[in-house]
Amino acid sequence: MLYSIILPTYNERENLPIIYYLIDDTFKKAGLNYEVVVVDDSSPDNTLEVAQALQKSYGKEHVTIVSRKGKLGLGTAYIAGLKVAKGQRIVIMDADLSHHPKFIPQMVKLMDIPESPQIVTGTRYHPDGGVSGWDLRRKLTSKGANFLADFLLNPGVSDLTGSFRLYEREVLERILPEIQCTGYAFQMEIVVRARKAGYQIAEVPITFVDRIYGESKLGTKEVIMYLKGLAQLFFTT
Repeated sequence: MLYSIILPTYNERENLPIIYYLIDDTFKKAGLNYEVVVVDDSSPDNTLEVAQALQKSYGKEHVTIVSRKGKLGLGTAYIAGLKVAKGQRIVIMDADLSHHPKFIPQMVKLMDIPESPQIVTGTRYHPDGGVSGWDLRRKLTSKGANFLADFLLNPGVSDLTGSFRLYEREVLERILPEIQCTGYAFQMEIVVRARKAGYQIAEVPITFVDRIYGESKLGTKEVIMYLKGLAQLFFTT
């Protein structure tokens, strides 16, 4: 079975080689076949050139590149990545080292059991999970966003705003055409609509580590888009 890891990138020049090495090492040790799909939104820091160097070193069977003109958003990046991904199972994760690939084999193990879930999501809010490197404001923002989403949408998961997940491909192929949100609310909408469609979801505790290189993409614009997406889901699902 082939696993496709979709990595949206924007100014991840320093992080991309490291996250790729960690993915390669994790999948080789676990005996799993993989490809990485890098979806770059015209990063001005030459992330694309780094991706091309990785492709040259590891081969096109392991590195696929989607280069887009302009910063088009996280949600559409995953859609673009899925169009070229060849795997039967899809991993979505951040390229900034916030998500360590070492948790992926645990996700795979859950998905391989009888009557297995079709989605396995990483959660920071399990007793064995956590966050490293965030200040109090960022922690309160994240917890507040999750509390609000849980209260309004009742999604049945503890970390609705998380973005480290393993999907059976069929889930994304069915759900993505229904998605209306973009940006960070995109992840939230997938889970809400998947749950409504009857798909089973399991959780794996993860430790989220704040980025070392580069700048966070989370700003006022993203918060506003999240709130708009939350309201949209509340009234339409």
